[in-house]
Amino acid sequence: MTKLFGILAAAGAVIALSSGPAMADAAADIRAALAKVLPEYKPTSVQPTAIEGLYQVEIGPQVMFVTEDGRYLIDGAIVDLNTRKDISKAARSEARSRAVNSIGEDNMVVFDAPNGKHTVTVFTDIDCGYCRKLHQQIDGYADEGINVHYLFYPRSGVDSPSYDKAVNVWCAEDRQQALTDAKSGIKVPKGACVNPVKKHMELGKLMGIRGTPAIVLEDGELVPGYVEPKRLANLLDKAPQD
Repeated sequence: MTKLFGILAAAGAVIALSSGPAMADAAADIRAALAKVLPEYKPTSVQPTAIEGLYQVEIGPQVMFVTEDGRYLIDGAIVDLNTRKDISKAARSEARSRAVNSIGEDNMVVFDAPNGKHTVTVFTDIDCGYCRKLHQQIDGYADEGINVHYLFYPRSGVDSPSYDKAVNVWCAEDRQQALTDAKSGIKVPKGACVNPVKKHMELGKLMGIRGTPAIVLEDGELVPGYVEPKRLANLLDKAPQD
């Protein structure tokens, strides 16, 4: 269950988002209905689907489906029985990919391979054991042609020691070395600067990330947990390419 769907359920607004008269513009009707129950979230996209009367709504990396009158919301798999393809899965992967790309490399800690052919984005917590194990293999990922781009996701929250470590790394003169040091248990000097750590965390929460590391592949597929270099390379080689 997605975070937004959980909010709707708690509000008792999952089945009937709006009971008012239908508006001529379906997209406007849907936006208005969602604004009543999710005023803090603004849809980034409202587009018709291949199913008549059903619209795909994106709120950052979140995807949901809403009827054109703005009344019913569907959260879950939508399968084309002819092709047996889960069209909702593809939509969610594409939305995740766009959301991650919107952060921009300048707001990530980047470890690019000399001959990189694939890029993964990793939500990481400096104090997470498996995150440290993943980073210990950074040369192995490079050998497989995998660029690793890090986003911070301190699981203990804002203003925790893990959060402070993430900020210190970001504010360091050499972020790559600082991250490597921090993940090796070496104390990084305290830093204070404008940083994207909270933005990283907000994106992770919207994506429903509960643990780290969490790896986002190029096509937006989310792979939870540590994956060793050769296995990750195999996953990337098999993933659909644009």
